Amino acid sequence: MTAGSPRLRLAVIGVGDVAQRDYLPEVHRIADVAEIVMVCGRGEDRAREVAGRFGVARSAAGYQRAVETDDVDAVVNLTPPGAHVEVTMAALRAGKHVYTEKPLAPSVADAIMLRDEAARRGLTLVCAPSVMVFPQLVAASEVVASGRLGPIYASRAVAFGGVPPWAGYISDPSPYFRPSTGPLVDMGVYPVHALAGLLGPVRRVAAMSTRTRHSFAVTEGPARGMTVPVEVDDNWQLILECGTGTGSGQRTGRRTRVLASIQANFCAVAAAGPECELFGEHGTLAFDLLDVAAPLKLYAGNEWTEQAVAHERAGGPDHILGIRHLAECVRSGSQPLLGPDRAIHVLEVLEAARASVREGRTIEVRAGDDPAMRHNDPVKETSP
Repeated sequence: MTAGSPRLRLAVIGVGDVAQRDYLPEVHRIADVAEIVMVCGRGEDRAREVAGRFGVARSAAGYQRAVETDDVDAVVNLTPPGAHVEVTMAALRAGKHVYTEKPLAPSVADAIMLRDEAARRGLTLVCAPSVMVFPQLVAASEVVASGRLGPIYASRAVAFGGVPPWAGYISDPSPYFRPSTGPLVDMGVYPVHALAGLLGPVRRVAAMSTRTRHSFAVTEGPARGMTVPVEVDDNWQLILECGTGTGSGQRTGRRTRVLASIQANFCAVAAAGPECELFGEHGTLAFDLLDVAAPLKLYAGNEWTEQAVAHERAGGPDHILGIRHLAECVRSGSQPLLGPDRAIHVLEVLEAARASVREGRTIEVRAGDDPAMRHNDPVKETSP
């Protein structure tokens, strides 16, 4: 597919829980810009069954056929986190555009390698989570830019992944409890992406973490009866210092230090309040990070008001918007808002959080000032 072509031809690699719950049921909504021509899974039988259920003409085991065939323009990488780099790199080297689930890679170094490969080949690489194109985050961005909150100095966010075993989960959950993942990676990326996008790049990180369990038994799905070791801390608390971006109602000529707290865990089931709040001198903005149907709540003029947000999915996260973003960027030849530089910055924040826990100190994150957060600087440790 070239710029101006009608529809992007997609191969979905990975047909597990997230594919069947969040992506494939919503594909009809992007039929004007994209179509799925193939689905690929770990096993041929499961890939064939999923293809038949969602009306996809072709299926295959593994990913090779998807990256080698000429009538696939782009790969949608929904594999477990440990396979992201291998699949994304194979697709890029085969000349395919890529949408990849989070994380882009297990490390900043690997993510930079993927970004540079895409750039060398002139390919579009779009990275989940796609929260910054969710309708409630677009609306929140507009409120922040309007200055109605005044200078913003503080924020809080929560990202709960649920307590295992996860009811209704139809795939093997073990990849999410390995040392390279856990709730910091699986859930923490949502508030970090949102806060960096709304408030500016993260400058410093202080973190603490604990492990609440050492294993759990899977009670349903294909992994029923399996005992999953919890090899990573499942309860995280982060304090971030964000550098304020332009157009957010801050005092002219001053860089405001915004302090934000984030909870990310697999040990809590719910919170009574909104998933994210921004606290300004003149007002407070509250919104959900994942539920596109939830209204914004704004405190201004000594009262709370609700602002409904137009949305297409009935509720929950609308991940298909990330694939629409990929198709529209390829079609127009424009640079993606959800590009690899943002994903790299978030990975730097996660690496800084791990270093903070390991070293017991605040960690500085070097980040660029421009909206794309372009930088190659490594994480640097500092004293508190």
